[in-house]
Amino acid sequence: MRFTDKICIVTGGGSGIGRAACQRFAAEGGKITVVDLDEGHGNETVALITKAGGEAMFAQANVGASAEVRAAIDATVAKWGRIDVIVNDAAMMTFTPIVDLPEDDWDKVMGVNLRSVFLFCKYGVPHMVEGSAIVNISSVHAHETTKNVVPYATSKGGMEAFTRGFSEELAGQKIRINCVAPGSVDTPMLWDNPNVKDGTEKVEGAIGKPEDLAAAICFLAAEEARFITGTTLVVDGGRLDIL
Repeated sequence: MRFTDKICIVTGGGSGIGRAACQRFAAEGGKITVVDLDEGHGNETVALITKAGGEAMFAQANVGASAEVRAAIDATVAKWGRIDVIVNDAAMMTFTPIVDLPEDDWDKVMGVNLRSVFLFCKYGVPHMVEGSAIVNISSVHAHETTKNVVPYATSKGGMEAFTRGFSEELAGQKIRINCVAPGSVDTPMLWDNPNVKDGTEKVEGAIGKPEDLAAAICFLAAEEARFITGTTLVVDGGRLDIL
């Protein structure tokens, strides 16, 4: 198995794409730290992995809070000694026009979606060895977006720029970093989106499953992708082609 005894941290691992990635890594031999703000969801992912014969632990964290991120990383290193893979999947959205958006809501989106990537990279990389990998979960909204989700789109565009630049800083350590940009995926984030419900954002073309994204995430984290770094893999069923 590709991830036998590899230590993997996945943020947003309590549901959706994050949970699917946790399960895929575990099925391929990885040991998983499931990071999520929701204790119930996070422990449910751990239970699913354990029931399937895998190994996982839960770390509750607000991923935009430095102390909580460091605690999750420290718990992982205390248990398993190192980190081989980090997947930054935790995300949130707002649905308010910019001129009406409270400043705190802008900061909250940036904290969960972008600051978290900085924090997990800053504090996680010192525990990573040559051959390790980071996969950040972006969005097609970084490339083609709609009204009323500007903070989300901005955070994902920033994530992709961060990934390109940080890949150069990591090159000497032979640690790779890439993004996966999903399109429409069958998760609560899609169906709870008011823009989708009222038709502002058209869901056209194929709708992916979390497992489809997990496959792409695990590929980019695996040795097979050793020649890929600093880029974004769009996994959207061709959505950008038809917009």
